Amino acid sequence: MDVGFSPGNHWSLSVADSDFGFAFNDRNFSDRVLRIEIATDVPDIKSDDGNCIFVVDWARNRKRRRLEDTTKKENAEEHPLNCNLPEQDTDVVIAYDNEEEEPVEILEESTSVRNIDPPGDEAAKSIEPNPNTSAVLQVKDVHISSPILAAKSVYFYELFSNATLRESKHRQVTLRILASEEAALMELLSFMYNNTLSTSSPSSLLDVLMAADKYEVASCIRHCSKLLRNLPMTCESALLYLDLPSSILMAEAVQPLVDTAKQHLAGRYKDIMKYQEDVLKLPLAGIEAVLSSDDLQVASEDTVYDFVLKWARIHYPKSDERSDILGTRLSHVIRFSYMSCRKLRKVLSCPDFNPDVSSKLVLEALFFKSEPPYRQRALAIASKFSNTPSCFVERAYKYRPVKVIEFDKPRQQCIVYLDFKREDCAHLFPSGRVYSQAFHLAGQGFFLSAHCNIDQQTTLHSFGLFLGMQEKGSASISVDYEFAVMSKPSKEFSRKYKGNYTFTGGKAVGYRNLFSMPWTAFLAEDSVYFVDGILHLKAELAIRK
Repeated sequence: MDVGFSPGNHWSLSVADSDFGFAFNDRNFSDRVLRIEIATDVPDIKSDDGNCIFVVDWARNRKRRRLEDTTKKENAEEHPLNCNLPEQDTDVVIAYDNEEEEPVEILEESTSVRNIDPPGDEAAKSIEPNPNTSAVLQVKDVHISSPILAAKSVYFYELFSNATLRESKHRQVTLRILASEEAALMELLSFMYNNTLSTSSPSSLLDVLMAADKYEVASCIRHCSKLLRNLPMTCESALLYLDLPSSILMAEAVQPLVDTAKQHLAGRYKDIMKYQEDVLKLPLAGIEAVLSSDDLQVASEDTVYDFVLKWARIHYPKSDERSDILGTRLSHVIRFSYMSCRKLRKVLSCPDFNPDVSSKLVLEALFFKSEPPYRQRALAIASKFSNTPSCFVERAYKYRPVKVIEFDKPRQQCIVYLDFKREDCAHLFPSGRVYSQAFHLAGQGFFLSAHCNIDQQTTLHSFGLFLGMQEKGSASISVDYEFAVMSKPSKEFSRKYKGNYTFTGGKAVGYRNLFSMPWTAFLAEDSVYFVDGILHLKAELAIRK
C-alpha cells in the first residue's frame, strides 16, 4: 500500500485491486468489529462543544471542519463518552469491547441504544434514547480488517491511525446510520474487499456513490460513476448527476459522470429553438450545460443572448436576483465576441445586467473583434483547451458571423469582413449555400451569401458570392458595392468585382463564379485564396450619391 499526501494536502491512498472477498465479515481474518446501529432518523445528540458525535453528522460537517484552525486538531479534549480523541475525530461515536471477550452476535431486532464501555477503568455510561429522535431499529456487528478498510478509505485510515486507537486494546467501533443507508453501506464495505458491486440499478448505484463519498472511498466513487455512465441516461437522471459536485466532497472522482450528463443534455437539446419550451423549464445547471456546448445549433449568438434573458426572467422574477445570476453564472455561456454590434449596444442598456458587468463584457467582445484573424484563432484555441468558459470559440451558427466597420461621412458606408475555413467551403459542395449575419446600412438590413454553383453548359462547379437586402416593405435603396478577397503571398485584399445596384425588398446581386475558376482549383491545397487555411472576403457598401 502506498500512502502519501496529494497536492490538496489530503491523504492519498492506493492499493492493488486484490480480491479479499473471502475475508469479509470473517472473524478469522478480522481484527475489529464494526457495530452498525441502524436508526429511523438522523441522531441529534451533540457534544458539549456543539459538534455532532455521530458519523452521519460528522460527514456532513467535514468540509467545515477542514477549514478550521489546524492548531486545534493537535489538542485533545474530553469526549462526552469519556473517549479522549483529537478534535478531528470527536464527531464519531467510538465504542470499545475488551478483545478477550467473545464477539457479539448480530442482533436483528434491537430496539434501544446499547451501553458503551469506554476504555480504561472508568465506570460504564449509557446513552439514553433522545426523545427528539427515533429509536434504533437494529444493530449489526460486522467483522472487519482495519488494514483493508484503511487502504481503500481515507475516512477509515484517519480513524484507525489515530494514536489513541493504536494504543488501545479494544477492538469495537460503532457507527450509527439511517435505515435508508444500510444497503448502500453494506455494498460499500463489500466493495472495499472485492472491488465489485452486486447492485446495478441507477438508484442503488447512486446511493452507494453517496456512501462512498461519505467515507471517502474514491475507487468506489469512480466505479459507480463508470457503471452509471454505461447505463441509458435520461434528462431526469442527467439533471440529477449535475447536482453531484455540490453534494459530495470528492467531486473530482465523479466529474466524468457529470461531463457525460452535460453531453447528454447538450446533445438532446442541440436545437434550442425546436425544444424551446422544454429548455426554458430546465434548472440553472441544465441551462448551463446546454448553452455551454460548441455544437449548439442557433441562428447566431444574438439568439443565445435573447434566450438567456427569457430564461432568467422566468426563473428569477426579482431583478436583483436575476442580475446576480446573469453576472455570475449565465454571462459565461453567452459568447459576446460573436454577437452583432447592434445587439452589443443593447447589452449596454439592458436593465437585467449590472452596468459594470455589461460594460466589461462588451469591451472584451469589441477587443476580440478588433484582433486580426490569426490572433482570434489563437484566443479560441487557448479558450477551448483551458478550464475557462469557451467564450472565444465559434459555434455552428446558421448564419456566419461578420466583422463590420461603419462610417457616416463623407457618406454612409460600411466595410464587412466574412471568413470561411477550407472545410466550411468544402461542405458547400455540390449545391450548398450559407448566409452571413445581418448588417445594416442607412437603417436597412443586408446580408452576404456564399453558394456552390454549377454551370449549366460546362457542368463545372464554382464559388459564388452575393449581396442581398432583407425584405422590408417596398422601400428601395441604391448602393455602390465592391467585393474583394485576400490572396497570398501578399496577404492583402485585391478587388474582384465592383458595381452599383438599386435594391428592393428581397433582391440580391452578386457573381456566380467569383474567382473565375472551377471549384476543384479554388479548393485545392495550393489555392492562392486560402491564407493560413482561411478564405478572407471583404465587401464594401456605400449609399450611392
